[in-house]
Amino acid sequence: MIPGLLAAIAVFSYLLGGLNGAIIASKYVFHRDVRDYGSGNAGLTNFFRTFGAPGLAIVIGTDVLKTVIAVVAGGLIMGTQGAASTGQVFAGFCVMLGHIYPVFYGFRGGKGFACLGGVVLAHSAKVFLLMLALAVLIGFLSNYIAISTVSMSVIWPVYYGSTTGNWAGAAILAIPFVPIFIKHMENF
Repeated sequence: MIPGLLAAIAVFSYLLGGLNGAIIASKYVFHRDVRDYGSGNAGLTNFFRTFGAPGLAIVIGTDVLKTVIAVVAGGLIMGTQGAASTGQVFAGFCVMLGHIYPVFYGFRGGKGFACLGGVVLAHSAKVFLLMLALAVLIGFLSNYIAISTVSMSVIWPVYYGSTTGNWAGAAILAIPFVPIFIKHMENF
């Protein structure tokens, strides 16, 4: 039964993750594809550098909301207590994977930072604000958004595992570090 539940979570979350806020906003607000400009990435930073502030609410709202929906759905399917909360974490991982490598857009998506924020927000609004403040501080001190993003993809799983005791879930949350790091290599 558990493999079937995990498969349902994986498919739902991955497909939901493929609904990319930057692509949707660029195509329906500006009638252009954000991936044709700047870095060619379908993420928040490239969207902002290309189109400015108009449409940012759509990008952030879509990417964070789809992640929260996936994580909540994972909790509804597998439960939210103890080891069952791994369903929530697995949903968060799958939605990030769908965001970074979306089947709908030729596997050319974003870099996963807004989705990572959505996973944290689904866990706790207070922790989300703490992690956001830390990400801003790291970005400010390093003067590189990429360092902030990659750092948070390491800090969040460690924080999650140490505060929940769910190290299996923390291990799942650590997996997106690899594609997030690969997607940001050009920024270093």
